Amino acid sequence: MSVAIDWGDFVAVFLAAFVGAGATVLFYALGLRMLVRSGRVPVVSPAEFTDAITVLSEKEIRKAEKQAAKAARKSPLTEGQKRLAFFAAIACFVLCGSAVLGGILLIVIGF
Repeated sequence: MSVAIDWGDFVAVFLAAFVGAGATVLFYALGLRMLVRSGRVPVVSPAEFTDAITVLSEKEIRKAEKQAAKAARKSPLTEGQKRLAFFAAIACFVLCGSAVLGGILLIVIGF
């Protein structure tokens, strides 16, 4: 019994996975950037894990939220530009989700 590898198909799958992963990361990062530019800085309080990470205190969380609010107030963008950046962020997140959903459909359905 011999195993034959079709290197052309192997390279095609590798390139598709590489481009898909790159597109997902690109759209997510660009979406976060646009979200921050729109003045809506995402502040996420950390979960508590034992001995895994340093847990922020309530004081540190309030300080981070205060700094985010201050940065949002200092934005040089007009309200229209902020609104445009917010819609661009939504579009980027939709494209990121579409890339993930497309990959799942490729795996499950096998187009």
